[in-house]
Amino acid sequence: MTQSKFRFASALTSDGWRQDVAVTVDHTGMIESVASGGRDGTLIAGAAIPAIANVHSHAHQRMMIGLAERAGPGADSFWTWREAMYGFALTLSPDDLEAVAAQAYVEMLKAGYSCVGEFQYLHHQPDGSPYDEPAEMSLRCVSAAERAGIGITLLPTLYHYGGFGGQAANGGQRRFVNTADRFLEIYETLNKVCGANALRRLGISPHSLRAVTPELLAAVLNGIEKTCRVHIHVAEQAREVDECLAWCGKRPVELLLEKFDVSGRWCAIHATHMTNEETSGLAKSGVIAGLCPTTEANLGDGIFPAVDFMKQGGAVAIGSDSQISISAAEELRQLEYSQRLRDLTRNALSTGAGASTGRSLFDAALRGGAACLDQPMGAISVGKRCDIAVLDDAHPALIGRQGDALLDTWIFSAGNAAMKDVIVAGRHVVKDRHHADEAQILMRFTEMARRLA
Repeated sequence: MTQSKFRFASALTSDGWRQDVAVTVDHTGMIESVASGGRDGTLIAGAAIPAIANVHSHAHQRMMIGLAERAGPGADSFWTWREAMYGFALTLSPDDLEAVAAQAYVEMLKAGYSCVGEFQYLHHQPDGSPYDEPAEMSLRCVSAAERAGIGITLLPTLYHYGGFGGQAANGGQRRFVNTADRFLEIYETLNKVCGANALRRLGISPHSLRAVTPELLAAVLNGIEKTCRVHIHVAEQAREVDECLAWCGKRPVELLLEKFDVSGRWCAIHATHMTNEETSGLAKSGVIAGLCPTTEANLGDGIFPAVDFMKQGGAVAIGSDSQISISAAEELRQLEYSQRLRDLTRNALSTGAGASTGRSLFDAALRGGAACLDQPMGAISVGKRCDIAVLDDAHPALIGRQGDALLDTWIFSAGNAAMKDVIVAGRHVVKDRHHADEAQILMRFTEMARRLA
């Protein structure tokens, strides 16, 4: 890639909103300069903002959106949804996973995401036996990301047990289960694949304290780099909290904070059900809360205590999780609205009097997302990767809006319809709402989806 330059009428830079901005990109995709004026470079109409990270994705669940919205004979919950998800998970071949992941990643790009954290737990064949290449399914996610042109932080999932205290995994979980040694073999393969690639990073994702024991997780942590990012589901459901208490007398977040030296390298996914003490402890530890508000609403998980957590300095990031909605704007909107509904208030997560709530949410998610995916993104600034999303200021909802009002209107009204262009590492992957390879990716996905339906 040679040096390139983009020009924008307005852009949200690290110095705030600026007019007539030129961004120069070096041959590695990093921003070399951000300057005012100039006539050379590719002119892109609209308002440029930093592209955002999608920190929590299960790409394969894109296959089942809308297919778990029918009432069962009894009370429905996360746990009944999980059984339906297992059924889909047991059907996918490596080719199928690559097809659905590529489709999901294109949809993420068109929503303004430039990087995804893939929490990947389909390690084995449908009968539970290993592939000849143990990292086969994660490697398919790498291929899908490369084809789509999205950055990816691979988060292979450590999963061994079916419940707290080392309960045996059930049949629906047979594709997930690994020993520490087998998991570390997958990790080392992916470490080589990531290498010096500018768009790839590697972390791990111990699934949950239900699926790993403290001893198993400690063994794996001893076998990986000390700066490696660690993402874990924790306290997503009230039943999970009750089962953890019944097993050890402690709640999941309490147990996590007690047993492990958690810090800013950790991302606690969901962390929905916490006491005031746990909320404070998690915030002060530096752990980033990976929130997926549309999935959490869809599954009936509950409401994350974002107001209290963020007031105590807690960092947050967003993800699309089950892919029920692939929209950065909708995740941020739902996060704010959940707090409003619970507390009967408005502008709950703004940073102070007169502050834009959209800007407050967006800035928090940019910082948290870049940090917990270990990606050099999150700002239009020298030394950051050139990951830029462009809002269509000619969209009816955005006409006449400037500065932070653009973010407020995008997040709380226009959503994906206002997302026009996306640049990843200096490559213009979405142009005027069109991805160059979307027709072929959709064709492959369509064939697979119809066959499996």
